[in-house]
Amino acid sequence: MNYQQTIEYLFSKLPMFSRIGPAAFKKDLTNTLKLCEALDHPQRKFKSIHVAGTNGKGSVSHMLAAILQTAGYKTGLYTSPHLKDFRERIKINGEMIGEASVSSFTKCIKPLIEELKPSFFEITVGMAFDYFAKQQVDIAVIEVGLGGRFDSTNVIIPELSIITNISYDHTSMLGNTLEKIAFEKAGIIKPGVPVVIGELHPETKPVFEQVAAEKKSGIRFASQQRYVATWKWQDHQLIVEVEDRHHHENRRRYSTDLTGIYQLRNILTVLEAAHLLHDKGWKTGNETVQIALPKVKKLTGLHGRWEIIHRHPDIILEVAHNEEGIRLMAEQIELCSYHHLHIVLGIVKDKETDKILCRLPRQATYYFTHAHIPRAMHAETLKQNASRFSLEGSVYENVNMALEAAKNRASAEDLILVCGSIFLAGEIGNQYFK
Repeated sequence: MNYQQTIEYLFSKLPMFSRIGPAAFKKDLTNTLKLCEALDHPQRKFKSIHVAGTNGKGSVSHMLAAILQTAGYKTGLYTSPHLKDFRERIKINGEMIGEASVSSFTKCIKPLIEELKPSFFEITVGMAFDYFAKQQVDIAVIEVGLGGRFDSTNVIIPELSIITNISYDHTSMLGNTLEKIAFEKAGIIKPGVPVVIGELHPETKPVFEQVAAEKKSGIRFASQQRYVATWKWQDHQLIVEVEDRHHHENRRRYSTDLTGIYQLRNILTVLEAAHLLHDKGWKTGNETVQIALPKVKKLTGLHGRWEIIHRHPDIILEVAHNEEGIRLMAEQIELCSYHHLHIVLGIVKDKETDKILCRLPRQATYYFTHAHIPRAMHAETLKQNASRFSLEGSVYENVNMALEAAKNRASAEDLILVCGSIFLAGEIGNQYFK
């Protein structure tokens, strides 16, 4: 099989969560363990960092990869889902896995695929681990796909575990309380391996502390170590001054090309992670962090986090897709200057639609659309739901038609926001990703 045939085989043959939803999620690690055994346990052949959380895990993973790469380490990065190209999921030093590597791996394990009937995610995890082992990476940052306890990535013994935050998402699979969701994500905590918790929440703190105590794992809450003293936007960078809670004279300045204000809390998580890694002997000191953060997108190829993809009018791409993510996005909108707001919106059916829609601004023109996957809520249905929250606009067959309509209607001083789903963002024309 050539690369295109391989991708078509993987997408059509294997259950894929991004397309069919919960039916593709398996609550056990049996297939992953069998795959790893067949591949001679590649997950044991490289160091790793494991990153879970409801929101922010992608940004934190990319920031840490940028720091480790800047420190001179050959750094693997596994994330999901992809935006434009399947190979975005598996990178080394910012370079995507080669097409030939994808094809040869799939050809090699095709008999095993036919036997085990694994999910798409299980196969991509095996592919990533095998690739990182064969390429002899120094360390790999591994982002959890969904939850933690039963996620296919949860077969590694990392240097450090990170849980960015806990909020409501995938409640049908992870539980309908913050405590239940926290328990699932705490499943990545390994015996004796330190864990960083990005945000302190009274409902989830006892859950993390209990699991960490049972595993004899040191636990650090990032927000208890440092706080953001001041921040501003300047020259397409987010400029942050961070103060140590235990040494108040110790204030440091950082800048990052990830400009969403929600990155403020992600930066605190990354700083604590880098600090603990440095204590373990990794070259992740403050100077390296300050060099890496201003060029995370350049080093890792991250897209879709409050990303300006066009000027005059400004078009911003934001992949926030659950209640908490949309709440933070709405806060960011309030800080922006514009004449009129246009929102291109598409979401998937298995989200808590009302909790998302009630967070969105009413003073905007909406362009309702949908990604072309089975999970997507049809644009007409989305419009009907949105009207109950006084969100008004028109329906478009795809995101590019919606975006073109918004551009035609907008003045140079307007703001156009594309949001609601990473799958919607992935269908935007390539001309915006130069």
